Amino acid sequence: MAPSRSGADAVSAAAPWLVPDWPAPARARAVVTTRLMPGASQSPFDAFNLGAHCGDDPAAVAANRDALVRRLGLPSAPHWLRQVHGSEVAAFDAPAHPLEEPAVADAATTRAAGVVLGVLTADCLPLLVCADDGSEVAAIHAGWRGLAGGVIERCVARMTTPVGRLHFWLGPAIGPASYEVGAEVRDAFVDANAGAAAAFAPTRPGHWHCDLYALARQRLAALGAHRVGGGGLDTFGDPRFYSHRGQQPTGRFASLIWIDR
Repeated sequence: MAPSRSGADAVSAAAPWLVPDWPAPARARAVVTTRLMPGASQSPFDAFNLGAHCGDDPAAVAANRDALVRRLGLPSAPHWLRQVHGSEVAAFDAPAHPLEEPAVADAATTRAAGVVLGVLTADCLPLLVCADDGSEVAAIHAGWRGLAGGVIERCVARMTTPVGRLHFWLGPAIGPASYEVGAEVRDAFVDANAGAAAAFAPTRPGHWHCDLYALARQRLAALGAHRVGGGGLDTFGDPRFYSHRGQQPTGRFASLIWIDR
């Protein structure tokens, strides 16, 4: 059964996945998985881990990925990326092939119907993007290194739709109250833009709480984006989601987007 908009960023017992509440056109479909979905992964990855490189049994991950396509009624298997916390962007014009190697990238775009894009996270920020007419979509994996390295800007630059006609949705990420960082992280943003200091709140000497959502919104605003939704969740304290800081080892959940055929 393909996910439909519920009117809220929520997970129900009947559908243990999250559907973005954003003003995207009907043909742009998006969904975020949770660890509450029935799956093959055992503790500590229980149950619906989709990450292939986090220590889980490869057979369990493969079973979960197969079940994902069936359970959500996806038009094709997702294009999984080999995410490296960088800023490379992959463009796809055809559905994923079972034998193809994942592209080394942290963002992906497509204008082709039936091509499913996906990013895997467990505290990093997933962003989903779609054109206001549903003709183009993108998925972005943005941890602090990717944000500082310009992954959002590079993805938007690769898209053919003007930024003013794009919708952006900020998916589940670690919240600012749970994400303490050191000077390396703060300096990476503030040295390039003094205004980024507003996204950091001091805790103890040499450490700050970091608001990934605020940093992403700052960068989107600088690009001229004005249709930005989502944000406000905290993967660290929310049992629906995997959290790298909350538990190690842990799995990964997926943020998916595609254009309906």
